[in-house]
Amino acid sequence: MSEERLVGGEQSVEDRAIDAALRPKKLDDFVGQHRVREQLSLVLQSAMRRGRAPDHVLLSGGPGLGKTTLAMIIAAELGKPLRITSGPAIERAGDLAAILSTLTEGEVLFLDEIHRMARPAEEMLYLAMEDFRVDVVVGKGPGATAIPLDIAPFTLVGATTRAGMLPGPLRDRFGFVAHMDFYEPSELEEIVRRSAGLLGVRIEDEAAAEVAFRSRGTPRIANRLLRRVRDYAEVRADGLVTRDLAHAALALYEVDAQGLDRLDRAVLHALLTKFGGGPVGLSTLAVSVGEEPETVEVVAEPFLVRQGLLARTPRGRIATPAAWAHLGLAPPPVPGRAAPTLFDVDGEPD
Repeated sequence: MSEERLVGGEQSVEDRAIDAALRPKKLDDFVGQHRVREQLSLVLQSAMRRGRAPDHVLLSGGPGLGKTTLAMIIAAELGKPLRITSGPAIERAGDLAAILSTLTEGEVLFLDEIHRMARPAEEMLYLAMEDFRVDVVVGKGPGATAIPLDIAPFTLVGATTRAGMLPGPLRDRFGFVAHMDFYEPSELEEIVRRSAGLLGVRIEDEAAAEVAFRSRGTPRIANRLLRRVRDYAEVRADGLVTRDLAHAALALYEVDAQGLDRLDRAVLHALLTKFGGGPVGLSTLAVSVGEEPETVEVVAEPFLVRQGLLARTPRGRIATPAAWAHLGLAPPPVPGRAAPTLFDVDGEPD
């Protein structure tokens, strides 16, 4: 990504520290994801009553929905240590073997972006998850020898933003699989009020609702917007966050009433004004807004599609009537062109 975005991108050290302080520490304090919380509570309580490590847990869903927070809560509820790593950090099977061999009994291993783990390490993980054993290969070529090494029973919590990229054999080894949905505005409003209390921010209910509505269904974004609104209130007002002040602050940070930011609107504006609403390929659209295709596809498009402003079709990206209305533009008449339907969204150009 070419730059850090207010609602996405890499977090600063300060933001990560604040996010950690705002994370709930118990399952009962976790807002939203009611079905996942209830199912996970049963898994953990059953394991603790039997005195055994719970089944391995796989959490899927978009960034910022609480997968890392749930992993921390699982360790806290079990009263066990938590080890945190990520798929990209495990480049070789030896990297994974070094981690697994030092786990204590019952420890929780959180493996973020598990779908990006190297294939040799992934194959080693199969045996570790099922039999709590790893085979360490000594030597090379025909003389190589596999030495079995027992490891302490542990619970793996895997997190992925792309569940479809997980191989079937790996996915099947998880005893509990949960998909985390985007949050409702009422749930995000509760999160904003809770975070405001922890940060010492004075905020009116209408202002909390405004921040929640523009948070793209994501708690991480809600907390980030709250901090920026707090900054605005402290510098340009008396510290009290009102609805009008929240409007002004979010307008300054280019987050509009529907939650779209600068990049979202740039993509829509290019699609509508330069390409007549489409269809246009991903690479062409990305060049027109000065971004990498991956940035447009991963960062901007999911929210635009979810809001019904953009559709992916076999011919390319197409703007919906709602996109024209959102930017206050009139769609040009195109003879013979029908509006995109559900049957148009399966193909993927470029």
